[in-house]
Amino acid sequence: MKTPSPLNQSDSGRLMKRRSFLRDSGLGLGTMLWASRATWAGANERVRIAVIGIHGMGRTHIREFSRLPNVEVAAICDVDENLFGPVIESEFVKKGLRAPRTYTDLRKLYEDPEIDAVSIVTPNHWHALAAIWAIQAGKHVTVEKPCCHNVFEGRQLLAAARKYRVLVQDGAEQRSNPCAQSMAEFLHSGGLGEVYMAKGICYKWRPSIGRYLDEPVPPGVHYDLWLGPAPKRPFNRNRFHYNWHWHWDYGNGDIGNQGVHEMDIARWGLGVTLPTKVWAAGGHVMFDDAQETPNVMLAVFEFPNPEGKGDKKKLLQFEVRGWVTNPEDPMWMKPTAEGGYMATSDRNVIGNLFFGSKGYMVKTVREWRTYMGERREPGPTGSGEGNHYAVFVDAIRQGADPAAFNRSIEEGVLTCTLVHLANISYRLGRSLEFDPGTMTFPHDPEANAMLTREYRPPFVVPERI
Repeated sequence: MKTPSPLNQSDSGRLMKRRSFLRDSGLGLGTMLWASRATWAGANERVRIAVIGIHGMGRTHIREFSRLPNVEVAAICDVDENLFGPVIESEFVKKGLRAPRTYTDLRKLYEDPEIDAVSIVTPNHWHALAAIWAIQAGKHVTVEKPCCHNVFEGRQLLAAARKYRVLVQDGAEQRSNPCAQSMAEFLHSGGLGEVYMAKGICYKWRPSIGRYLDEPVPPGVHYDLWLGPAPKRPFNRNRFHYNWHWHWDYGNGDIGNQGVHEMDIARWGLGVTLPTKVWAAGGHVMFDDAQETPNVMLAVFEFPNPEGKGDKKKLLQFEVRGWVTNPEDPMWMKPTAEGGYMATSDRNVIGNLFFGSKGYMVKTVREWRTYMGERREPGPTGSGEGNHYAVFVDAIRQGADPAAFNRSIEEGVLTCTLVHLANISYRLGRSLEFDPGTMTFPHDPEANAMLTREYRPPFVVPERI
């Protein structure tokens, strides 16, 4: 497929000349819609965004984009029509904002010539395909974490981002925080000496999800669209709103939910890309319920470190705990949450530790501290939050170079790969060797089969971009 030609500006100075065509239309095959890409018209133009998936974090995306100057959430899309009324009333009408257009099928949304960009907040199993289709339709894309449900999807998403001249942002919000940026600068400049190990911490209080019988699809829910690439299964409320996170067909467990944020920081601070070895163990403990993913998990990754001493390796340890835990450091001893879903609190311990030859670092979302030398004396610190949503919109307005901006999605795919490798090791019950060059497990067909999945037509992640 040829790359669509850029758009010209209309008399109003917005987006102009669009072309679209249909491929594989029909009830049996579905409809694939492809539209030309838009070039941005000017720094003062209104940016019109569509939010896809408006349950939970989708509302946060609507609020955050609506707060930005000269940005309009012009459309919302969800397979559950029951959400439209309450969301429009609370997020638009009560705030004096124009009501958005509504869609249940994102393919129809991608035909809308007034939409400049899309924010993808669907369940994980839809992330990559929704993003690839949007990229090919000419929309700028920001996609929630994890940006892919498996390793194959990440590679295809990255191929699409490299081929089409649109901006693609990964949902690793901390990349936009001065706190994380100064952390990386301090570590990479030798502030801790040789950083030989990083730890990602995801301790979130997760109660039992129970068990429910399969039941008829609720009125207003377009369940076939919700399933999308996943296998056909009966409707069950435990595999729908939010609890889909704990089922392998749709989610990636807490290491791929909350944990992917801390995995990204651990990999960034450690200065590594892909590992050569991975081992993971854990289980779903304490509860007899429908959850498939582990609520306790320990993963260890080994990376080559040619510049290091000794064995010339770096280690990344990642841990998930879903119930009672210790705080790890006084930074996590907070009596109440500070606000936001990644907040430190008396129940949640979320963040990172880094260990170097000169000392160690403790990091939460908002702050990092160091403890130096044998006596662990307080050392340099850093803090500060940014606005990931504004970074995306500003890049659109400024006509950012996709080759440079899309490093965001490249980093996101690398981090998601670690999540998937850990889950594969856990599910197979053994350690694995990995080849970063081929992104495969050498001489291990069983593990390689888990790098992708069977896709349900027409919701197929394409093998050729």
